[in-house]
Amino acid sequence: MDQIAYVNGSFVPMTEAKVSILDRGFLFADGIYEVAAVLDGKLIDNASHLARLLRSVGEIALALPETIDRIQEIQKELIARNNLVNGMVYLEVTRGADTGRDFAFPKGVKPTLIMFTSVKDIVNAPSAKTGIGVITVPDIRWARRDIKSVALLAQVLAKQAAAEAGAGEAWMIEGGMVTEGGSSSAFILTQDDVLVTRQNSSAILPGCTRKAVVALAEERQLRVEERPFTVEEALAAKEAFITSASLFVQAVVTIDGKTVANGKPGPMTDRLREIYIDFARATAQ
Repeated sequence: MDQIAYVNGSFVPMTEAKVSILDRGFLFADGIYEVAAVLDGKLIDNASHLARLLRSVGEIALALPETIDRIQEIQKELIARNNLVNGMVYLEVTRGADTGRDFAFPKGVKPTLIMFTSVKDIVNAPSAKTGIGVITVPDIRWARRDIKSVALLAQVLAKQAAAEAGAGEAWMIEGGMVTEGGSSSAFILTQDDVLVTRQNSSAILPGCTRKAVVALAEERQLRVEERPFTVEEALAAKEAFITSASLFVQAVVTIDGKTVANGKPGPMTDRLREIYIDFARATAQ
């Protein structure tokens, strides 16, 4: 059975889902995207993702073609139509297609809105038990990383380098400090049991899963410091991990081939993963 996608007001088979070659998302990466996890047929932490969507489109003066409530209705309809149990819902909005190619914003053009689903068993991912390796690469992205832009070429190159190295993620480095992963937020647990993750700014994307994990940790009286950290500090840490909607909480056991602690997922990482999954199931919609 063909997967069902949503394109500009219509639910269509994925093989028939099309947008114009003049769409500004294709020509200029003039668009915003979001990815929300689905667990047991329900959306995880979706209000946080939709709030970030609103912020991102606002930062580039891009009007949504549907209300946030309607967007959530479409997400849920896609889940139902595709009988999705565990996976992801991808959403992208662009400035739409004009009659030609011009850098300035077009007038009188309706934005493009597309969505589709994918299957992924995040909870039972084998890497949750084994951990992953990361490599480090220079952070060559633009200065507004807090906007969830579809302009992802730097991340594509970083994650391709990771794939070629047999690693699960790339950590991007700027000024000697870890900014974030190619598609994740970076954390370490120091030897004195402090969780460290970089503070939100234009230097990183404000991760929704990161936000939830920090809040869940603080609710349990864990010490959290939001500040940059170096690769050397990460290698000297008790544990390291990443967070994202597509991974939840994922242990990092090597960095550039060097082992973190004993090379296995640590107890704090495992516990935070359990806590986050409990939170996700309790608040799913």
